Amino acid sequence: MVNKETFLCQICSESKKHDEIVPAESVPEPITELIRKECPAWSSGGYICRTDLDRFRAQYVGEVLKNEKVELTVLEGTVRQTMKDHELLAKNINIEFDRQLSFGERLSDHIADFAGSWTFIISFTGVMFLWIVVNTFIIVTRPFDPYPYILLNLVLSAVAAIQAPFIIMSQNRQESRDRLNAEHDYRVNLHNEMEIHQLHKKIDHLLFIQGQRLLEIQKIQVELMENLIRKTS
Repeated sequence: MVNKETFLCQICSESKKHDEIVPAESVPEPITELIRKECPAWSSGGYICRTDLDRFRAQYVGEVLKNEKVELTVLEGTVRQTMKDHELLAKNINIEFDRQLSFGERLSDHIADFAGSWTFIISFTGVMFLWIVVNTFIIVTRPFDPYPYILLNLVLSAVAAIQAPFIIMSQNRQESRDRLNAEHDYRVNLHNEMEIHQLHKKIDHLLFIQGQRLLEIQKIQVELMENLIRKTS
């Protein structure tokens, strides 16, 4: 304090009248931190002129807007990275599973697929019908498999006995494939759940910070309007 009517501004070091200064203790903390960066000798027991305070207010608003832009850019990059990680995690494991199959496993799968198709049913029914016709009507005198077609029953039993292991092996591999798919889906779902949870936390934090900054900016705008009214009146 220089005299009873003038006060010393800590920023510009000029003497100001009572209506041109603001006590340092009434300056909001975010603006105080900004002032300390420029003026380390800042004291909460001193004063600051309204001109310098308005300058720091405008500087604070500019930095808030700049920081929000940076935070939004970082959040956008995080979302893109999350999508990229999800693409890398969500692979088609059926292709990798098929690449690891041996020749015998592939052969058993093809046999099981053919044995469970209409082509096999129709073909085998035709062979049986031809077998019966040949041994009943065409070769009447000396049929190679006369009724009751014991050789045909033997062939049918042999085919069924050979088919069963192939079908069982194919089913076991299908169960392994399904189990691998289920584990992969679980990992993908767990990854997605964790990423979504993290994104929600980041967005909530961003909204909370933005709300606080918006209130501070509104307060600064009100103070600037009051200063403008005071100057014009």
